[in-house]
Amino acid sequence: MSEANSTARYRPETRLVHAGALRSQYGETSEALFLTQGFIYDSAEQCEARFKGEDPGFLYSRFSNPNISMFERRMIELEGAEAARATATGMAAVTTAILAPLKAGDHVVAAKAMFGSCRYVVEDLLPRYGIQSTLVDGLDLDQWKNAMRPNTRTCFLESPTNPTLDVMDISAIAEIAHQGGARLIVDNVFATPIWQSPLSLGADVVVYSATKHIDGQGRCLGGIILSSEAFIAEHIHNFMRQTGPSMSPFNAWVLLKGLETLAVRVRAQTETAAKIADALASHPKISRLIYPGRADHPQAALVKKQMRAGSTLIGFEVKGGKAGAFRCLNGLKISRISNNLGDAKSLVTHPATTTHQRLAPEARAELGISEGFIRFSAGLEHADDLIEDFAAALEKV
Repeated sequence: MSEANSTARYRPETRLVHAGALRSQYGETSEALFLTQGFIYDSAEQCEARFKGEDPGFLYSRFSNPNISMFERRMIELEGAEAARATATGMAAVTTAILAPLKAGDHVVAAKAMFGSCRYVVEDLLPRYGIQSTLVDGLDLDQWKNAMRPNTRTCFLESPTNPTLDVMDISAIAEIAHQGGARLIVDNVFATPIWQSPLSLGADVVVYSATKHIDGQGRCLGGIILSSEAFIAEHIHNFMRQTGPSMSPFNAWVLLKGLETLAVRVRAQTETAAKIADALASHPKISRLIYPGRADHPQAALVKKQMRAGSTLIGFEVKGGKAGAFRCLNGLKISRISNNLGDAKSLVTHPATTTHQRLAPEARAELGISEGFIRFSAGLEHADDLIEDFAAALEKV
């Protein structure tokens, strides 16, 4: 197989189409699909050298495969990372990135505002292995500073957050983490690599659920961890090789196809989200609306500083609590009720009863996730149709 030249000098749209491509002797246009568990060696000596790392090539699809390699390389060039490892799901990426480098006696500081499963990993899973954790208000830099301990090894945050779209100061938090001898891991799903580059802001590790915008068409699961060569080699590669939270070759191929259109889709979805946010902001049935692209966003200055545009997502609170939110959701004809996001189809979610239902009511209230709160993920439909759909649904509230 021949490997394409690096496309790092090109702009993101070009990298998304060409980066990391491997071609067989047949010279295919689209990336070939390598559905194989293992690989054959020319000799026993080559097999031995391959396992020692002395001979380049693939060993076993649990930890190396042409499709997975192409997906990782394309994401590396897009993100500006040195290395990456693809995982079976977004949560596999989060769990591996947090857990693999840690040992009993270590300490983690994480922002309270995060996806429910991420909170499970930090609050419930890590303590089982003797790893302590502290949750902080991610918007309060003093809380980050005060939470740091001599044994703090990792800080973790999402920005914008799920589902309330708060934006955290990645550069400032990275500096706090580094001063305390810790690394910063950023979940960049809501911003996407199109609108935010955490590594350039000082983060050490970036994680994605590739299930979301990267696939963007509701087809498969996947995740990825991006960082330095040293972090991936020292902490991630062997952990994944031995424990197996691996991406399938087929999913890697699907995600490669998704990357080709990522920039086009995210731009269109962001434009639609912005139009809908403006249309709903003053609606009499909505008591609160938050969108990172608006001047009334609580961290608008920070959004302008660290993001290249807003987001494909909107958060808003419908009057009437849970009953009002449910009437709105059930009245929609175009946007579909689903706990996914970043899809070509517009999707709506009631976080209090889905993605964040495991949290106590007090914890949800602290994060601004009220019973009337709805998360909207803009798809590729016409913005005017979606606005009219919301107008009709809100009439039922």
